[in-house]
Amino acid sequence: MSTYDVVGIGIGPFNLGLAALADPLADVDAVFLDQADEFRWHPGMMLEGATIQVPFLADLVTMADPTSPFSFLAFLKATGRLYPFYVRESFYPLRAEYDQYCRWVAARLDSLRWGRRVVAVEHDASADEYVVTAEVAGDDGGIRRERYQARHVVLGVGTTPRLPPPLAGLAESAGRTPGAGPVIHTADYLPHRDALRASGAVTVVGSGQSAAEVYRDLLEDAGAFRLDWVTRSPRFFPMEYTKLTLEMTSPEYTDHFHGLTPELRDLVGREQRNLYKGISGDLIDDIYDTLYRRTALGREVPTTLLSDTEVVAARTEPADDGGLEHVLTLRHAQLGRTVEHRTRAVVAATGYGAGVPELLEPVRDRLLLDDRGRFDVTRDYAVSTDGRIHTLNGEEHTHGVTAPDLGFGPWRNSVVLAKVTGREPYPVERRIAFQQFGLPGGLPDGGTPAASPAPAAEATR
Repeated sequence: MSTYDVVGIGIGPFNLGLAALADPLADVDAVFLDQADEFRWHPGMMLEGATIQVPFLADLVTMADPTSPFSFLAFLKATGRLYPFYVRESFYPLRAEYDQYCRWVAARLDSLRWGRRVVAVEHDASADEYVVTAEVAGDDGGIRRERYQARHVVLGVGTTPRLPPPLAGLAESAGRTPGAGPVIHTADYLPHRDALRASGAVTVVGSGQSAAEVYRDLLEDAGAFRLDWVTRSPRFFPMEYTKLTLEMTSPEYTDHFHGLTPELRDLVGREQRNLYKGISGDLIDDIYDTLYRRTALGREVPTTLLSDTEVVAARTEPADDGGLEHVLTLRHAQLGRTVEHRTRAVVAATGYGAGVPELLEPVRDRLLLDDRGRFDVTRDYAVSTDGRIHTLNGEEHTHGVTAPDLGFGPWRNSVVLAKVTGREPYPVERRIAFQQFGLPGGLPDGGTPAASPAPAAEATR
């Protein structure tokens, strides 16, 4: 069995970008595995007209290699859409367009293996290498196993939808109760959209871009059904997008954040959610304008928007018309009071979370974990004691706002490839910001910030 320099697990945008950057490197033999049959990016939220929230330069490769044949501009040129995109005069690609771009890149890479469900990562002590085991469906309907030997393993499994306990229990109850309206996460919105509209009353729970997009999508038909939006955020806040704030998606700020104590990182991370989990200002204005337009001529829009309000309990019970309805107990933070809100369907825009995949259980003794069981990710994105298991977008709690940022993905992949090769095939910028995030001479407590990723000469192969 030959040994790969890199075995990537999961093929989302970040590992797809790593595959694209690794492709032209003669000294990197890489393979990437995913249980899906093809690339798909947030299919449940592929709403017509929705755009991504970062400019087209934040593609899979450009911020590491502007000359790459896998850039978004190369995709536009190859598909005859470069001039229409230029005439459009918007930096922000459509979400469906970004998905098409990723599919275009995936079709041009020989290192991707679809239909492989990784079930275990083990350490081969005799060779000091990792063995990645994947299950593959055979033509006869059976399951066979494939084994991949690896010097480095890169986790690109992404994050998973999360429901707060009251809604998780409600979703489970609704799933086994005939006649109950859907209770879903926004990740599954499009397949359930018709059922939501037919339910008679929909409540969107949560804040951020996904909640706003679902509310706006349903708002056009509100009147045929009731539509409400509840968020525990103090307001329907826009994503902060000023230039000095954008400098926080930088190596320097990541150094600063990583050097804080875990407790302080958790606190700061919660306070910074509006930096990347807010709503685009244009969408907020469009929602208001739609409400104004629909009510200006006296048309009733049965809708309520509630902020600073949290769902603290939920149940399903019979309705007066003989059907079933979901009863949400809402608590207003400022008033400290609770009320019951009745609805027929719920869409939860309650975010995603990262965890330690079960497939790593055989090497758990080699993992770096904090006292909460999360990855204790090193500054250069390693999660194992030997520095050869890496994570992509599993480090928000250790690295801050850069973890989910599409534009920072190529920088992180450049760091990983420097570790793999022992050189810098793509130069790793270490200073890009005008501002300084700590204090001269170190942190306020007398400590020193974490160092930037090691130069290539110090990397391990």
